[in-house]
Amino acid sequence: MRHLLDAHSLIWALDDPRKLGPRAIAILEDPDNELVISAGTIWELSIKVGLGKLSLSLPYRTWMERALIDLDLAMAPVTLEVAERQMVLPFHHRDPFDRLLVAQCLVEVIPIVSTDSVFDRYGVSRIWG
Repeated sequence: MRHLLDAHSLIWALDDPRKLGPRAIAILEDPDNELVISAGTIWELSIKVGLGKLSLSLPYRTWMERALIDLDLAMAPVTLEVAERQMVLPFHHRDPFDRLLVAQCLVEVIPIVSTDSVFDRYGVSRIWG
């Protein structure tokens, strides 16, 4: 099954796995699951690192390459359909990157691995604890 990782899930998976919920760990460790990261998340992390709002355990590029390989991540592009779906979402969440993830989950019909309960208000399947 495919699962979209939220930014914090991705960060914790590499830098602090103790913060992951047991169901999240089970999803990450199941070789039958396809783990997906949004192109928007890659952009979000680069922005936050560049602004000094986020520190990773390695330099950004090295860290991201390690994440892609170690977690065997597939890349979900930001398509026109995803962008358009994001436009009409209610404003339960103000963060544009999280709204993008909601739209990707809805368009691609995949659950998200996230601790953020605001995703629930959009009717996406969220997996965490």
